[in-house]
Amino acid sequence: MFSYNLDHLRELEAESIFVLREVAAQFEHPVLLFSGGKDSIVASYLARKAFYPAPIPFTFLHVDTGHNFPETIRFRDEWVKELGAELIVRYVQDSIDKGRVSEESGIHASRNALQTTTLVDAIEELKVDAAIGGARRDEEKSRAKERFFSHRDEFGQWEPRNQRPELWSLFNGHHRKGEHFRIFPLSNWTEIDIWQYIKKENIRVPEIYFSHERDVFVREGNIYAFSDFVQLGKDEHVSRKVIRFRTIGDMTCTGAVESVATNLEDIIREVATSRYTERGSRIDDQRSETSLEDRKRAGYF
Repeated sequence: MFSYNLDHLRELEAESIFVLREVAAQFEHPVLLFSGGKDSIVASYLARKAFYPAPIPFTFLHVDTGHNFPETIRFRDEWVKELGAELIVRYVQDSIDKGRVSEESGIHASRNALQTTTLVDAIEELKVDAAIGGARRDEEKSRAKERFFSHRDEFGQWEPRNQRPELWSLFNGHHRKGEHFRIFPLSNWTEIDIWQYIKKENIRVPEIYFSHERDVFVREGNIYAFSDFVQLGKDEHVSRKVIRFRTIGDMTCTGAVESVATNLEDIIREVATSRYTERGSRIDDQRSETSLEDRKRAGYF
């Protein structure tokens, strides 16, 4: 049995609940960005804890690329129903149809970056003044620059040098009309914290986080799910492997790992000994050294 001390999880839980209650107190039109991935699941679970027995005071918002894992979409709908929350879905396909964005082409084509425009348009349409996300500082170096309350200008853009101090856990949510905040209540959590908390609280997650057989292909040393949405390269071929996903996003850019982890204890042990971050196999993060930061500056999650 893999042993660990769970005392710190109570501190992380209390901190996140405090942040969520601050959002409810300071903002008029907050939403919780919900993808059906483990981090947004934990954020939504904490939201239920923060306001129970009252309903969650946040509408859920999902930006659907149309290329999501079917298992994730199924879980998304079941989980939202279980929580009794309202879910609003906005589609990248609609942004393409309206000419707001252009579909990429070639073997590296993905709709992941196109989500930015759909998200910013939805925030403007719904008059959102706070968008709660499940991002954590340990995910990637640009994530580490985020505050709990991360200010965005009227164009949805992020400027890391202009973020506000948060001394003594005092959060300044004042903003001009048209501006909004991205809120990150899980900022101080790590990947293993998330999994330990999921195990401790017995929280359900999509089955693709666990080991299973799947048709995949290998690209630049990384394993990706084969689907109708991907185009194989000249020397690439489909094979059957036993894999699982550490992170869930668009099928075209989300890498898998070979794994026999069939339960939460196995996953925790695997993450604890891994030498790679969960985003290490994301194609979209490998396009340049500052790929994620560039997208965040433009309004990405």
